[in-house]
Amino acid sequence: MFQEPVIRIQNLSHYYGKGALHKQILFDIDLNIYPGEIVIMTGPSGSGKTTLISLIGALRSAQYGSLNVLGQELVGASQSTLVKVRRKAGYIFQAHNLLSFLTAQQNVQMAIELQANPRHIERQAQNMLKAVGLENRLHYYPDNLSGGQKQRVAIARALVNMPKLVLADEPTAALDKQSGRDVMEIMQKLAKEQSSTILLVTHDNRILDIADRIVQIEDGYLVANDPRRQSAA
Repeated sequence: MFQEPVIRIQNLSHYYGKGALHKQILFDIDLNIYPGEIVIMTGPSGSGKTTLISLIGALRSAQYGSLNVLGQELVGASQSTLVKVRRKAGYIFQAHNLLSFLTAQQNVQMAIELQANPRHIERQAQNMLKAVGLENRLHYYPDNLSGGQKQRVAIARALVNMPKLVLADEPTAALDKQSGRDVMEIMQKLAKEQSSTILLVTHDNRILDIADRIVQIEDGYLVANDPRRQSAA
């Protein structure tokens, strides 16, 4: 590929705790992820997957090595730089984190930056909810939605600003097989239409075929970087 990576990681290490509790969690991670790629990250519980995705998403400060996301170096970055990167990414988590006192449409609208025309914000949210198949649930509150529907709202919220990077941590873990599959296919379709890059952490073997590439982490080390479809082409 001749494109610049959306994510460029070189010799990235990370530690938790201080003094006697100082413990290394990530060890010399090297990884490039390119525009439009769907990359799935797998590995045992406690292997460092969530730590790595939180560093990439600028949700915590990177410590050692180099971590460049969307053109911004995050090791040693200021809080304003971290906030800048957060605003450019979309996030989807296992817990959909919807606000229970807001409707589906209002939850999606919350993710849209303030604009001069409120009607435009409403239309943008409605169009994204329609894209995930919830045009008939715009004014439903989360308590009146199924698990799969809540996760679709979360996807709509993550993608409504057309981010160049989408980070997802176990987005199908709480869903049944069909709902999980539906959610992933929606995310794949919308991300490809928007030319977004997706990095997804999962234990769900049922959705691995969605990926362009699978990377595996064990005990804080990147142990596999499988260019699946490139090698099959």
